[in-house]
Amino acid sequence: MGTREELARRIEELLDARAPTSSICPSDAARAADPDGWRDLMDDARAAAGRLAAEGRVEVTQRGQVVDVATARGPVRIRRPR
Repeated sequence: MGTREELARRIEELLDARAPTSSICPSDAARAADPDGWRDLMDDARAAAGRLAAEGRVEVTQRGQVVDVATARGPVRIRRPR
């Protein structure tokens, strides 16, 4: 399984384990995939979130507003669509 696919699975698992109104940080998925090397996975985690968002499975937000993770600068959150 590729890194982005694994990270997408981790994002889904983390969101499934939380309340429907909760969100996660891409770093949560990266840490779940590789607790020691998570920083190296951050670009892939954001890309995985972008793919899930394009499929309508999640929303990527910044300051509470839905954004395109490909163009967002700075910290983002991932949540289920509302």
